[in-house]
Amino acid sequence: MLGLFLDNYEDFRRRLRRRLRSDDLVDDVLQETYLRVRRLDPNDEHARHPTGYLFRMALNMAADHHRASGRLLTGDEVDDLINGVHDGLDPSTVLSSRQEVLALSQAGGGARIAFTTDSYVVTPLFFPGGDIGELAVNGTINDLAMGGARPLALSLAFILEEGLPLDELRRVIASVSSAAARAGVPIVTGDTKVVGRGNGDKIFINTSGIGLVPPGVDLSSLRVRPGDAILLSGTIGDHGATIMAAREGLELGGDLRSDTAALHELAAAVIDACPDAHAMRDPTRGGLAAVLVEIASRRKLGIEVDERAIPISDTVRGACELYGLDPLLLANEGKLVAFVPAASADAVLARLRAHPLGRQAVAIGRVTEDVTGRVSLRTPLGSRRILDLPYAEPLPRIC
Repeated sequence: MLGLFLDNYEDFRRRLRRRLRSDDLVDDVLQETYLRVRRLDPNDEHARHPTGYLFRMALNMAADHHRASGRLLTGDEVDDLINGVHDGLDPSTVLSSRQEVLALSQAGGGARIAFTTDSYVVTPLFFPGGDIGELAVNGTINDLAMGGARPLALSLAFILEEGLPLDELRRVIASVSSAAARAGVPIVTGDTKVVGRGNGDKIFINTSGIGLVPPGVDLSSLRVRPGDAILLSGTIGDHGATIMAAREGLELGGDLRSDTAALHELAAAVIDACPDAHAMRDPTRGGLAAVLVEIASRRKLGIEVDERAIPISDTVRGACELYGLDPLLLANEGKLVAFVPAASADAVLARLRAHPLGRQAVAIGRVTEDVTGRVSLRTPLGSRRILDLPYAEPLPRIC
């Protein structure tokens, strides 16, 4: 193992620098990892993929550094800091603004207007299965859809770096147009700004969307209840693994592609099958783990998940083993997670599987009354582990 560590030393340094953004910290982590590796028994078999095992060891050393350097802010403390921008607002306005999709007012027939905005800084701009333009259109449509809204229109704003090749801009614009046309959601307004060379990274995109939430539809994490079934629309980790492979120049085999897709029709199928669906999320940044941990911790409810039930392609699983990543933490751009009453689970699954984007839909777990707010995974070996989020994002700039 020591020889393997030394052979990959510079590669580990490069990957850690990109994650940690501190040369001093990278040097400390690599030194401590070296000392740890020297103490390993050379006769022990540590992992199917020893290189990934060594890199994960280095990441764990980095996490130890973060813990030792001072107490980390909790999620609630971070929320309190950010919510300072709402000082002076009416409390009911603050409460509604915390919803991922903001209901602005009452529309005709009891429908509610929904509005959302998001920005996209993915690198590379183009990757198997999509690009930053398609991602921006689909992502904002999905934000509306997860709140139960029927998307009506989008806005689009570009921030372009001076010197951007015109052919790349044309490709992105064409992709935006195609994605909007496929989804049937028009782009009705927009803006473009240019920044000096070196003050951006080719293209940043902001999209906003407006839609209508039908009467009687009320999707919110606040409605998640003990006994709810947790449904997943398909394989996880495809987008995150695709971006990682594109950045590293890896040829992983298989048909590894981003899963970016507009999910409004799939979300509508969930609501049609179960008008009383409690919540939906698209597991983007932070992956499936972020969705489960967020809802469990905020609602102070337990979540039990059968890890064996979670569909993961062999290519994604192999990439995660190679790089020491957890597929549950990888971003997705074309999957949804639904929390529905257990009695409606089979009907919702049938509707999901009838749609091309939901053919691999499965039930992965349930909500429990555990007030600790933890997510418990039953592993393929039959044991249990607590699912938590990492101290640093494993793959920054994935959307």
